[in-house]
Amino acid sequence: MNIECKKRFMVSAADIAEQMGAGWNYGNTLEANFGGMPDETVWGNPKASQEMVDTVIEAGFGTIRIPISYLSKIDDSNGYKIEEKWLGRIAEVVDYCYNRGLFVIINMHGDGYHTINGGWLLCNSSDQKRIKEKYAAVWRQVAQRFSDYDEHLIFESMNEVFDGVYHTPVPEYYENINDYDQIFVDTVRRAGGENTHRWLMVAGWNTDINYTCGGYGFRFPTDSGNTVHDGRLILSVHCYDPWEYCGEVEKEIYLWGENGQEIVEFHKEDPIYKAVWGEEEHIKEKFAMLKEMYVDRGIPVIIGEFGCIDKSCSNSAISQRITENRVYYNGFVAGTAAKYGIVPVYWDNGFNGEFGFGLFDRNNLTRTQPEIIEAIVNGVKNKDPMAGCDKVAQPYAR
Repeated sequence: MNIECKKRFMVSAADIAEQMGAGWNYGNTLEANFGGMPDETVWGNPKASQEMVDTVIEAGFGTIRIPISYLSKIDDSNGYKIEEKWLGRIAEVVDYCYNRGLFVIINMHGDGYHTINGGWLLCNSSDQKRIKEKYAAVWRQVAQRFSDYDEHLIFESMNEVFDGVYHTPVPEYYENINDYDQIFVDTVRRAGGENTHRWLMVAGWNTDINYTCGGYGFRFPTDSGNTVHDGRLILSVHCYDPWEYCGEVEKEIYLWGENGQEIVEFHKEDPIYKAVWGEEEHIKEKFAMLKEMYVDRGIPVIIGEFGCIDKSCSNSAISQRITENRVYYNGFVAGTAAKYGIVPVYWDNGFNGEFGFGLFDRNNLTRTQPEIIEAIVNGVKNKDPMAGCDKVAQPYAR
């Protein structure tokens, strides 16, 4: 460990989960775009603000993840230079969090999506040489811009990168994702300053737990440029299990777990509306696997996204119980993650009410789902999966 490092904030692998606490995503903002042009208000949310960050802090969150898209803000004809104004705006939003002592995670988000015009970080593209040059150039500029920021600022390599088809990973394409992670680590380390020991998050195929841990070809990068005698890489995964309950609109699956079964029995609800997989034992099994494979080996794990949409509208007769079931789910995931030494970061897209992930009204700076927030924060603080059990909660009313 060099002398300069000792002067700055240092957090060990054993302590980082405890220090980061519960996390929240400033979603659908700096990664929003229209036709490949990043614009933080184009998806209906107001601009990011210090006041909103302060509201999140007051609610008890210790970490904010800021998804970022670059897309057309990169000048391909000029050495892949990022537009200075856009990089400055990213820094401004980072500072809202960083200057309040939060942990901040920034990533490369929509650039890896096949569904976005201008998406270019595509593992199945034939033009990998150009993609990898561009990827290194972008992260080099980001790392240089934030080289003086200490370890409260965490970089995340990418977001849900895969070939755009929901099937078993293709080995050739997975190798490209592995290459991206290694390029990311090496590029950031070479940028100097605090980057030599900054915490870096790396991800596997589609940031999926199974495809990262199940022997499908994920290769954890090496970190030879790290200047401290402690690991500084974090595994990034997402958890939206079961998707039919968490995010799918078409299927009317609006009850989950033991709490959901109680609702079925008490209200004589048809069990077809309850998830048939991905329940408590599944969550515990997946997180226990992450603990055994990574946390126990000194590699922290962050669930960069989790959560479930508001389906209280699915049955007006029991809308309150559906809301309470949503509280239970989020508290269980957050509390179980914390119990296994994993950091959970809730996905908030800023939209409240029917099929929204929102926990806050970003215009009025208020908590729209206080019970979910309490279940997540207390679940993490007390490492208690049952933090959302028996919560009385009202559906959000516009």
